[in-house]
Amino acid sequence: MAEHRSMQRAALLDAARSLLSEGGTEALTFPALAERTGLARSSVYEYFRSRAAVVEELCEVDFPVWAAEVEAAMAAVDGAEAKIEAYVRAQLALVEDRRHRAVVAISASELDAGAREKIRAAHGGLVAMIVDALRDMGHEEPRLAAMLVQGVVDSAVRRIELGVEEPSVVAEATVSMVLRGVRG
Repeated sequence: MAEHRSMQRAALLDAARSLLSEGGTEALTFPALAERTGLARSSVYEYFRSRAAVVEELCEVDFPVWAAEVEAAMAAVDGAEAKIEAYVRAQLALVEDRRHRAVVAISASELDAGAREKIRAAHGGLVAMIVDALRDMGHEEPRLAAMLVQGVVDSAVRRIELGVEEPSVVAEATVSMVLRGVRG
């Protein structure tokens, strides 16, 4: 029974990712989740109390995977500057991942304060990955510099999502800007 519930929950999360990445917030409804998974609409409520709860769980499941991918990219290179470049490139590459698009698609205002705090804490863990590299480069305020780098990355993510420029063009401009900035 527990294995069946776990499989159903995973199917609901996968359906939620698809719905959010295909149609944004409006597409994530319990009837749509039920249709995608073959469950009765009332059964969806047995797993999640709200759309925000679905998104919160998506973040809890998917964010550690993204962070591990960024961390692996950084571990694959040597030197502070190369690690910062890997940090930026790995995050921008994730924009095309439907897991990322799904979570970004829903507004943080739909989440309760606890869920927003969990997401902030997860992002804080991501930012912490480059603090040492920035310290190694001689930054007096490496945590502040890391937050500013993440702000540039977040802006680049939004630009890629707009689809005006090719993602590779945005990535190159972002890497160039970040590296020039962190070199001082």
